[in-house]
Amino acid sequence: MRTAKPLAARRLSSPIGTLTLVARDAGLAAVLWPDDAPTRVPLGAMDDAADHPILDLAEAQLTEYFRGERTEFTVPLDFAGTAFQRQVWAALLTIPFGQTRSYAAIAAQIGRPTATRAVGAANGRNPISILAPCHRVIGASGKLTGFAGGLGVKKWLLAHESSDATFASG
Repeated sequence: MRTAKPLAARRLSSPIGTLTLVARDAGLAAVLWPDDAPTRVPLGAMDDAADHPILDLAEAQLTEYFRGERTEFTVPLDFAGTAFQRQVWAALLTIPFGQTRSYAAIAAQIGRPTATRAVGAANGRNPISILAPCHRVIGASGKLTGFAGGLGVKKWLLAHESSDATFASG
C-alpha cells in the first residue's frame, strides 16, 4: 500500500512542450504532457522538488534523449496500475529505440492475442511516457493512432528516433 507522502514533481522544458516529471522514492512515477487530463494518470498530491535524485536522473536522461545523445534510459520506474496495465507497460520497455510495434503485436507478446483493444486502453494510460515508449505503438496498418501527447508529438518522437521512420500519417 502506498503512503500518503506527496509525490515529488518538476517541470522540464523540451522540444515537445513542458513536461511534468513525477517521482516516488522508488522511481519515476509519471511523465505528464502539458495538457494531460488529470484523470488519465491519477497521482494525488505533488510537491515541487528542486532536489530529488530520481527527478535529477530523469531530467538529465531526457535532456540527453532530446539532444540525440541517448537511446536507452536507466531511470528506475515505479508504475502504478492494474496487473494487466503493468504487463502492457513492461512490454513497451522491450520495443527497441527507432522501432515500432502494433497493438496486436503487444497483445500477442503478453500472451493475450485477442486483447488488442485492452492493450490500446492500457497504452493510453501509460503514466511514464517516452521512457516507457508508448509512442512506438502504432496501428497494424502502420497508421499513427491516439496518443496522450497528441499525434503531432507522436510523429515528432518517432522521427526523432529514426531517420528511416516509415508510418502512415493521419
